[in-house]
Amino acid sequence: MKRLLSTATSIVAVSILVGCGSPTPMPRATGSPTAAAVETDTAEATGMPTATPEQPEATLAPTAVSAEVQPTAEGSPEASASPTSTRPPFRPRVGLALVAEGLTAPLSLKAAGDGSGRLFVVDQAGLIRVITAEGELLAEPFLDIRDRMVGINPGYDERGLLGLAFNPDYEESGRFVVYYSAPLIGESHPGWNHTGQLSWFSVSENDHNVADPDSEVSILRVDQPQGNHNGGEIAFGPDGYLYMALGDGGGANDVGTGHVEDWYEANAGGNGQDVTQNLLGSILRIDVDTGEPYAIPEENPFAGDGEKGLPEIWAYGFRNPYRFSFDAGGDGELFVADVGQNLWEEVSIATAEGNYGWNVKEGAHCFSASTPSQPPEDCPDTDPDGNALIDPILEYQNGNAPGGLGLAVVGGYVYRGEALPSFEGRYVFGDWSTSFGQGDGKLFAAMRPEEEGAMWSFQELEITGRDGGELGGFLMGFGQGPDNELYVLTSQSPGPQGTTGRVWKLVPPE
Repeated sequence: MKRLLSTATSIVAVSILVGCGSPTPMPRATGSPTAAAVETDTAEATGMPTATPEQPEATLAPTAVSAEVQPTAEGSPEASASPTSTRPPFRPRVGLALVAEGLTAPLSLKAAGDGSGRLFVVDQAGLIRVITAEGELLAEPFLDIRDRMVGINPGYDERGLLGLAFNPDYEESGRFVVYYSAPLIGESHPGWNHTGQLSWFSVSENDHNVADPDSEVSILRVDQPQGNHNGGEIAFGPDGYLYMALGDGGGANDVGTGHVEDWYEANAGGNGQDVTQNLLGSILRIDVDTGEPYAIPEENPFAGDGEKGLPEIWAYGFRNPYRFSFDAGGDGELFVADVGQNLWEEVSIATAEGNYGWNVKEGAHCFSASTPSQPPEDCPDTDPDGNALIDPILEYQNGNAPGGLGLAVVGGYVYRGEALPSFEGRYVFGDWSTSFGQGDGKLFAAMRPEEEGAMWSFQELEITGRDGGELGGFLMGFGQGPDNELYVLTSQSPGPQGTTGRVWKLVPPE
């Protein structure tokens, strides 16, 4: 039984979000590093995407990184199945079977939980498309909200249609929730970039493959100072409440216009560490089935103390939690991938009232907003209330560090299907690309350590049947079907343009 504290007042124009409608890419550095663009504070002033493929590559000076800073991807210690296990030996190899093509920028794939076997693809361009149980991509969109969105840059953008979640009782109610980037609503923050819109929709009474576009009911609006770092993932948790990821408002380093002061003066404040002035840099938890327009679960960390924090906030200290997912097995843990700034990409297991460190830390390392490529030696491990700044379960260096593995982490799912039994319990995730010019995203599989508190080990997956075992495109997102099998979403374009978007299913290697 859900316990409710009170009906929450709609928070309209709550300043600031976080990252990546498509991840916030960072430039790659190698022996002679090059990049399409570097994320700078300029994005704060313009509110525009941090890079487009039309921009010429700029030569970067090698980033100063201490000798001990190295990517943490490594071979799994599990070379074979344990003597007592019936699970086959794990090998970091997988196949991909094409499910659908002709999409623009597929970011997410969800099942409705209604027994139909359909898959619903969230396209950043503003469409939700249906793949039938027979594998047919229907021509007519399930939902088309392109006329309600802010205009997005086809070359590269982090705004758009970003999230979809079906109500747990969808089979009876026909209701679902979407999150998208709308034009700036109201006059509370003149000059800001756009408004994040969370809304209910309902399926059509006459066709279960088409939603009713006139059924929209606003749940929550959040004004955004910049165009990047929008988060946007939404999902109903095992407890029946809606969880929602918001970035830190955009720009760079969590400073500047729209980024408030917080307790850590060394970094000139930031939304990630603030829980009283706005909802940005946080994961929210609300009850959308009760209240007008929603209610606050009584167990939320700040539900009983409005002065300590905003009651919607469930966890905080994030930069751009681009994708999260609940484990369909085990303890139902919430895995959150947070796109990094200059050096580190990270994945955390989030818990109630957890503080995940940004912008005091980037990953498990100290962070300086003034010198983001040269982290300080020391920084706090706790906030002023004594809450630990929680380190991620895994991290890797991004493209600003020599040998970095990619530009932006893309969150996936813990594997709980049957097609790949050796993957059982492993977290499958990836990275967007190492450059803007040509997509070369990566897939990884991570394993929980035997020692409590240790970092998870992970390995890059070889994709059989592909040149060099590579993905060969930009990794846009992941999806999970009703049978818990996993899907990979790709495009040949870094931005929401064209029709090269594809949906693939993870299958046994050839």
